[in-house]
Amino acid sequence: MKKTGFLPVAADIGMCIAGSALVAVSLSVFTVPAEIAPGGVSGLATALAYISPVKVSAWNVILNVPLMLAAWHTLGKRPLLMTLLSTLLLSVFIELSDSLLPGYGGERLLASVFGGALTGLGVGLLFLRNISTGGTDLAALLLKKVFPNVPNGTLLLVIDGAVVVVAVCIFRDIDVALYSAIAILVSSKIIDALAQGVDYAKVIYIVTDRGEELSRVLNAGTDRGNTLIPALGGYTMGDKHVVITVTKRSMLAQTLRLIKQTDPAAFTFVTDSTEVHGEGFKTD
Repeated sequence: MKKTGFLPVAADIGMCIAGSALVAVSLSVFTVPAEIAPGGVSGLATALAYISPVKVSAWNVILNVPLMLAAWHTLGKRPLLMTLLSTLLLSVFIELSDSLLPGYGGERLLASVFGGALTGLGVGLLFLRNISTGGTDLAALLLKKVFPNVPNGTLLLVIDGAVVVVAVCIFRDIDVALYSAIAILVSSKIIDALAQGVDYAKVIYIVTDRGEELSRVLNAGTDRGNTLIPALGGYTMGDKHVVITVTKRSMLAQTLRLIKQTDPAAFTFVTDSTEVHGEGFKTD
């Protein structure tokens, strides 16, 4: 019992460390030196640090306190504690990155693309565990409860747009809006790609004369269930079966090989599914 309880917590902590480190590197190496506001509280903190003696890491903590209080009853104790941990880690990693890593001084376009990519990767990893780095990431998790059908990346894209407007007013530079928009767009696309990638699966349809045999082979060889539907061939007017099964991408080649070995004449086609619920996939 202790082992099964420990593993999810260890996974949460590991994701907090990895995600916070990636976002911190994005800020310290790319977006802050280029005066790009990559959205979120981190972007707002970047803008506020530009007009005040308070560092980005300190602003990051200050701005997150109200959101943490608002999220206490909504997200639950464990996700919020992990969000608090990732927020503190982000500030620590920002300080470390500032000290150890050189800021990128090249093209702002490249800084916005790579900064947005690292931010999206870090935030996306955290979202996979229902964690955030605080700020608008946390706001997006809260809004997800209200708008469950809207992708996380899209929610962040809308929220971060307001941050860009504030940043433009502070930096007084329209280029800030343009480069920040690129960073935010790249970040949101990567977040959505990560979210879809976790649930990404392949749906396989097989029209065969050996439906019952193929169903048994797939059950034994892939440890996946399948659905067997009686059918009538439109050309031959003969009895057939349609076998439907869903598999993860890593099992696709093995599944297709079993189908070919069992019935070389089977008609098979494969489609993509970005979300699957049920045993072996999502259970919530």
